Amino acid sequence: MMKTLSEAGLVCLTTLLSIAALFLLTKLMGAKQVSQMTMFDYVVGITIGSVAAELATELESPVQPLTALILYGVVAWLISLLTSKSVRARGMITGKPLVLLDNGVISKKNLKKARLDLSEFLTYCRMSGWFDLSQIQTAVLEHNGVVSFLPREKDRPATPSDLDLKPQQSQVQVPFIMDGKLLTDNIRQAGKEDTWVRRALLRQGYRDEGDVFLALWDGGEKLTVFPMEPLPKS
Repeated sequence: MMKTLSEAGLVCLTTLLSIAALFLLTKLMGAKQVSQMTMFDYVVGITIGSVAAELATELESPVQPLTALILYGVVAWLISLLTSKSVRARGMITGKPLVLLDNGVISKKNLKKARLDLSEFLTYCRMSGWFDLSQIQTAVLEHNGVVSFLPREKDRPATPSDLDLKPQQSQVQVPFIMDGKLLTDNIRQAGKEDTWVRRALLRQGYRDEGDVFLALWDGGEKLTVFPMEPLPKS
């Protein structure tokens, strides 16, 4: 019984150690979404996860998987640093973009390099909303596996400048209230006061911030408010 409890305690310790190591390595390597990861990032991520799992259950010699974990993380960080400094290294490690279609011509050579067949290419087009290939000027396979599209000028969406319009620049919305609580730091950084927020809420029929689930400020004199509960119909 005591041996079982002792082993359980060791598993808890090694698990916490693996979580701490993974957290530190993630911070060291930088945050990337899955869609931004290169094949190398993906393989290293899977390997680090496997080693971390081994570390969590390795009771006899946890130092070995911990050393491997740290080494993988440091090497991945060094490679990331190298690719950010050297264009040549970036091309060798992360790869280069491939033009799959340009000016109405599909490149068989680059499709072969990318290991894509026509069906897969057409799937990428449809997933991005392009069902008519004649509307595409250029299609490029990026190094992270995403296909970027440049539409022909006559088929791209119209912009305000095309219509001689001058819309006001939108601002990033800043949360002023979350879960019924004022975010004082955000309010101060925006140059506002708590009283301003409460007055804005009163104008929209809210007694105080406790009635508000989320309130966003858009840079003007208005708050976009989402209530905790739907307001009663008048």
